[in-house]
Amino acid sequence: MPQVTVTYLQQLNSSEVIASAKSLPQDARIELVQQITPEYSRFLYQSVGSELNWADRLGLTREQWNDILRRAGSETWVLYQHGAPQGYVELVTEVTENGSEVEIFYFGLFPEATGRGLGGVLLTEALQQAWSIDSRWQELPKVNRVWLHTCSLDGPAALPNYEARGLKIYRSELEQTEVKDASIGLWPAAAG
Repeated sequence: MPQVTVTYLQQLNSSEVIASAKSLPQDARIELVQQITPEYSRFLYQSVGSELNWADRLGLTREQWNDILRRAGSETWVLYQHGAPQGYVELVTEVTENGSEVEIFYFGLFPEATGRGLGGVLLTEALQQAWSIDSRWQELPKVNRVWLHTCSLDGPAALPNYEARGLKIYRSELEQTEVKDASIGLWPAAAG
C-alpha cells in the first residue's frame, strides 16, 4: 500500500481567520443548503472528490449518509456561480468538555472551478461559518476550535490555501492507505 502524508491544521480563535484577498464574483454566491438530501450531498462529494481519491463514504447506505447529515452542527455550504454548483464545504461539529469543535470535513471545488481564485473565498466563508455555527444550533456550546486534515493526495493548492487562511499545522504523519478509484459510479466508461 502507498504511503500518504496526512497534515492536520487548526484554529483556536476566530481572530485567526485571514480573509482571502479576492472577493466573491458578482455572479456567484455561497449558500447554506437547508435540509440537504443524501443524493445532493453524494453528488457534491463525487463531483469534487472523484479526482482526489475521496472514497470513504461511497460504501455508505442512503440511511447512513442521511444520519451524518442530520447530526446537530452538520452543515453543507455550496458555492454557486451562474446558477451551478462550483464547490462546497461540509462542516461537522463534535461537542467536547471544552466546547464545540468544528471539523471542515469536506472542502473542495469542482475540477472546472479550480485555478480561478474561488478556493480562498470559499474557505474564508467556511471558516467564518464554522466559528459561528453555535449561533445557528442552539444546542451547541461555543466553538473553541476549527480544524481539518488534508493529505498528499489532495490538490496542490489545498495546503497553501489552508495556511493562507490562518490555519496552523499541529500534526503530520505518514499513513499506509489503500487508494480507491473514487470515480467509480460517477461516469460510465466510454465504449471502446
